[in-house]
Amino acid sequence: MPAEAAESVFPQLEALLPHVQKPIQYVGGELNSTVKDWDSCDVRWALMYPDAYEVGLPNQGVMILYEVLNEQEGVLAERTYSVWPDLEALMREHAVPQFTVDSHRPVKAFDVFGLSFSTELGYTNMLAALDLAGIPLQAKDRTLDDPIVMAGGHAAFNPEPIADFIDCAVIGDGEQAVLEVTKIIKAWKAEGRPGGREELLFRLAKTGGVYVPGFYDVEYLPDGRIARVVPNRSGVPWRVSKHTVMDLDEWPYPKQPLVPLAETVHERMSVEIFRGCTRGCRFCQAGMITRPVRERSITGIGEMVEQGLKATGFEEVGLLSLSSADHSEIGDIAKGLADRYEDDKIGLSLPSTRVDAFNIDLANELTRNGRRSGLTFAPEGGSERIRKVINKMVSEDDLIRTVATAYGNGWRQVKLYFMCGLPTETDEDVLQIADMATRVIAKGREVSGSNDIRCTVSIGGFVPKPHTPFQWAPQLSAEETDARLAKLRDKIRGDKKYGRSIGFRYHDGKPGIIEGLLSRGDRRVGAVIRAVYEDGGRFDGWREHFSYDRWMACADKTLPAFGVDVDWYTTRERTYEEVLPWDHLDSGLDKDWLWEDWQDALDETEVEDCRWTPCFDCGVCPQMDTHIQIGPTGKKLLPLTVKNAAPAPSGHVH
Repeated sequence: MPAEAAESVFPQLEALLPHVQKPIQYVGGELNSTVKDWDSCDVRWALMYPDAYEVGLPNQGVMILYEVLNEQEGVLAERTYSVWPDLEALMREHAVPQFTVDSHRPVKAFDVFGLSFSTELGYTNMLAALDLAGIPLQAKDRTLDDPIVMAGGHAAFNPEPIADFIDCAVIGDGEQAVLEVTKIIKAWKAEGRPGGREELLFRLAKTGGVYVPGFYDVEYLPDGRIARVVPNRSGVPWRVSKHTVMDLDEWPYPKQPLVPLAETVHERMSVEIFRGCTRGCRFCQAGMITRPVRERSITGIGEMVEQGLKATGFEEVGLLSLSSADHSEIGDIAKGLADRYEDDKIGLSLPSTRVDAFNIDLANELTRNGRRSGLTFAPEGGSERIRKVINKMVSEDDLIRTVATAYGNGWRQVKLYFMCGLPTETDEDVLQIADMATRVIAKGREVSGSNDIRCTVSIGGFVPKPHTPFQWAPQLSAEETDARLAKLRDKIRGDKKYGRSIGFRYHDGKPGIIEGLLSRGDRRVGAVIRAVYEDGGRFDGWREHFSYDRWMACADKTLPAFGVDVDWYTTRERTYEEVLPWDHLDSGLDKDWLWEDWQDALDETEVEDCRWTPCFDCGVCPQMDTHIQIGPTGKKLLPLTVKNAAPAPSGHVH
């Protein structure tokens, strides 16, 4: 790498910043960010969350990897985010490349360009970043002077739609994986980079934990389905396994959470209290791919909160996980933290609570130091029948009981989250959402003695995801989704007695179809992504930037050559014998177990949570040599009264 290739581009960038919106997001220098000496490091990572700064900066995954890598001697990691179209145009005009916010070096100068995808809608942003960085879009066109482009995050569990654009993907937990990758790169560079990119990728692939799409060929049947996916060189594994971090207490990251300069979507410090979920909701990819459940100990959580608050000065702590109230010691955690930070007025929040795991003691602890704004619950399905299909075992009576407690204890607003387009769903299942909402309002008025209460119903379209029992399911078309939601809206609006107390928020069915195309797509979908990017598609996760017509036009232009279309990927039901595009990527789940669970869904059969019952043989624990790790530890958080001292500056961390 020539020295001038790694110089800061800030002098050129600075001249452009007065002409763009929110220039502060491109400046860097956040509290707890790290800048290391370039020349004293052997392996250099540029980490990207492919979305705007305000969404990317609070992302836990990137923040954790940034810190894990920077703690290593001789390794540096810097961050880069998507630039808004106004800056992109200026950067192209003035030949300023994609840069990191930490020291404004060109992304092309790094050894690895790692992208974390929590949603598939970031793919066009990845292409924009590659192009701005001067890195060829297709992996096959890259040379020794280009970074290794690596994908991670939940969407990387099916990286096939972006197989042409990435060099490799890592599935599962990243903490240990990035250190292992770093070691391999370091050794290869020390030996003088023998065999070039090809050799480095081969060394990564050989570990069995890094997927290199270029080392696999996909063969298709005449009808468009996949015949098989097969390694095209010896020494490459037939299946690639996911990474699982056991004992979260050994990985208490982030220790020094980043404090954003510009306003971001979450102004709080977050602590992940456990990973994984075995509730077994059949639509939920996150719950399936992150098994087994691994709890952080109550003392581990206490130490992280204390350190993080000292390091950041935030006034709210989010206790993160897929179902936070399910932590075996959640009551003690909430009470302990509320006691400890009562004088500091630190608020606590649980991002989502299950109706059956929620109790008023917990709710009171969570709001003791904060404000009682709203509570969010996700029944997901409007009818008892559909909740059996999706294995969300929450009865309407549970919900009403919980809501009554909340309204009776001074809450005024409850948000309910549902999905439309679930397998086997009918209009009737969705219309029952209105009945549930009116029961909620009626109960709320009764227990609070006031008419001034609200219930907001929020509805998203269901998108079937890989590695879930619904990976075979047909997706509801955009037209049918919109028609069903229109009926529900009319039913709610038409209710003279309760309608005005019920808010109704819904997403139309169009973005869901594109998300469905990208989530269950194969390598042929890459042509669509590229065409959309070349037509100006960016920030597809943002309603104001997303264009359904552009996506459909590009699909109509590119897919017929392969004999498939958007419906083939979205509204078509798959059969048992079909080879799915991600079958060679091992999430630990047994495919037959998933299929049986899909059949159970069609029979409306519920399955218990394996944390508290005998094992159901989903396959994860034996396959991945892991096990469920849960408390109780019997320990308590000490109710220390900690005064928040200003964080002391240390080293070259600003």
